[in-house]
Amino acid sequence: MILLALALQAAASAPTPLDARYKACLDLATSNPQDAESEAERFRLAGGGARARQCLGLAYAQQERWRDAAGAFEAAAREADAAKDPLGARYWAQAGNAWLAANEPVKAYAALNTALAGTALTGQDKGEALLDRARTLVAAGQASAARGDLDSALESAPNDPLAWLLSATLARRMKDLPRAQSDIAQALKLSSDDASVQLEAGNIAALAGDATAAKTAWETAVKLAPTSTPGQQARAALGQFDAPPPAPSPTPAPPAK
Repeated sequence: MILLALALQAAASAPTPLDARYKACLDLATSNPQDAESEAERFRLAGGGARARQCLGLAYAQQERWRDAAGAFEAAAREADAAKDPLGARYWAQAGNAWLAANEPVKAYAALNTALAGTALTGQDKGEALLDRARTLVAAGQASAARGDLDSALESAPNDPLAWLLSATLARRMKDLPRAQSDIAQALKLSSDDASVQLEAGNIAALAGDATAAKTAWETAVKLAPTSTPGQQARAALGQFDAPPPAPSPTPAPPAK
């Protein structure tokens, strides 16, 4: 989970006397998010500051309470910014990710713009924020702008299979078949056991007119995750191969003598 990964990185890179409590709060947010809500508030009152608010956001995220999570992350980001804490950029990125999960791309875009405005995010963190911002741009129908963010995300996080997958999907939608084929090949190298990657590999093969490769990829997606959304979409795509052949045209009757 991106949100938790960013939090754990923050815990490792920002040592303070409250580190042990922060780490405990993060662990609780994962194992028992309801209890973590109360602990996050106690942590805040004990001086946990922005990190306590971030822990609360993670507890909400574990329960898929995305709007509450986004609000908590934004509160953490504002408190961090006021304290000149560079970790504020990570909290803004987490807010953007949560707003995306809440299907609020406009709010996600604003949070991610703030996260990326400075130089605090680097490497994988920056790549993931760019990736999320690209998703907001796709949702807004701004494919060209999304392409720019995806290309930058691939530079920052070249080993992220999701970045290659989304880049391949966007290329397919933009009718750039060579780019789609190249990018999905990279995604497959990094994560061939991901049903979403196999689904898209099938979609791209179908666009290229390679029915055999498309069928193989879709069948793999179904085997990997039969009840997931990608697995169900792959199963639906495979339905075209089950259609009966068209009935032969009737033999015309001989002309009457």
